[in-house]
Amino acid sequence: MYFADRVARIVAFIRAGYPTIMPATGYVSLAALLPRRLSNDEIITITSELVVRRHRRISSADIGVEITRITHEMPSPDDIERVQRRLDFIGCPRV
Repeated sequence: MYFADRVARIVAFIRAGYPTIMPATGYVSLAALLPRRLSNDEIITITSELVVRRHRRISSADIGVEITRITHEMPSPDDIERVQRRLDFIGCPRV
């Protein structure tokens, strides 16, 4: 019983980090090859940092630098676009 409970907790821990865009069953090992995508919380954090720090129009380069600072990875064009849409939504001027 103890072993089964321990294995169940390990499996639950691994499944908690499984991408939400993947099906709940039929775990595919190729899911590990999916590119990283910014979470909604990360987009909000990046947008907040950009708005607080900048006293001028925000460029795509500014967004890319902030993404790199937060994630320690190179930004994808899709992630830059998502942050730009968020900035447009809140009415922040950008280049």
